[in-house]
Amino acid sequence: MKVVMKPIDMIVWFNQEGKPRPIKYRFESEDGHRVIKVDNVLTVNQERLAGNIMLIFKCQSIINGIEKIYELKYEIATCKWFLYKI
Repeated sequence: MKVVMKPIDMIVWFNQEGKPRPIKYRFESEDGHRVIKVDNVLTVNQERLAGNIMLIFKCQSIINGIEKIYELKYEIATCKWFLYKI
């Protein structure tokens, strides 16, 4: 996987414990805005980067008829989402 670390707009579902689950996201590509529906969350890991706690979601979606696996990052302190690896 290639690291891209692009900021994205995210629609997310929070459960009663406050844990996020990504639903779909939008990002800027060469041909305009793209919206991707998150079909499945495979794993969720936590890491600390420069003192900031981040959640890393390994997800899969069908994009242009092809099943793709990618990673999304959620920075808890600033509530920002990133397309981390594709």
